[in-house]
Amino acid sequence: MTSHARALSVHLFTATGAVFAMLAMLAAVEDKWSLMFLWLVVAFIVDGFDGPMARRFHVKKHAPEFDGVLLDLIIDYLTYVFIPAFALFKSGLMDGWTGWFAIIVITFTSALYFADTRMKTRDNSFSGFPGCWNMLVIVIFAIEPNFWVSLGLVTVLAIAMFLPIKFIHPVRTERWRLVSLPMAVAWTFFAGWAAWVDFHPESWAHWGLVATSAYLLVAGAAQQLIYREKL
Repeated sequence: MTSHARALSVHLFTATGAVFAMLAMLAAVEDKWSLMFLWLVVAFIVDGFDGPMARRFHVKKHAPEFDGVLLDLIIDYLTYVFIPAFALFKSGLMDGWTGWFAIIVITFTSALYFADTRMKTRDNSFSGFPGCWNMLVIVIFAIEPNFWVSLGLVTVLAIAMFLPIKFIHPVRTERWRLVSLPMAVAWTFFAGWAAWVDFHPESWAHWGLVATSAYLLVAGAAQQLIYREKL
């Protein structure tokens, strides 16, 4: 296989995320929330592998006719933002005006964030909460907190998107990667398991999901405090 063919195959692999996003959306329209999250987990796995593959096969050099970064952002907006926001609203977990508030704030702020050229830090982390709403929404589905708690979390994270707070990339952020990468793998496992058992209230996967989500959410800020880093 030529260098161009290998690089092109990475773009094709990334593009499968759009198919999984559509399958997730079709499940969401039919209120099949567990199936929706299973497809989103599959899309998350694709997103976890395509970046290292793109760097391994030098796609910018060997297949420059496609913009892999833009392709990835389009799919990420669908799977991390648009579909989770729709699920949060349609499921009734955030009822009345709080549901409308959530979908407007999540989609609007995330569109701005995804277009922000300053989103990456010097160590390949993110400056501000990187719009990973799929992580929050699946925890809300698993735990089903009071909708005021959900509203507070949505509001805080939406504001955090534009604050100078570091959020790690579990693959590309080198510091603590020996912990962060297994945490991301564990999160994927717990998310898939929670969805597989249809968010059974007694499933131990829920607490694993909460624990790994909490680590991935605060690890970057902890690094800033411990090492007194500047973005």
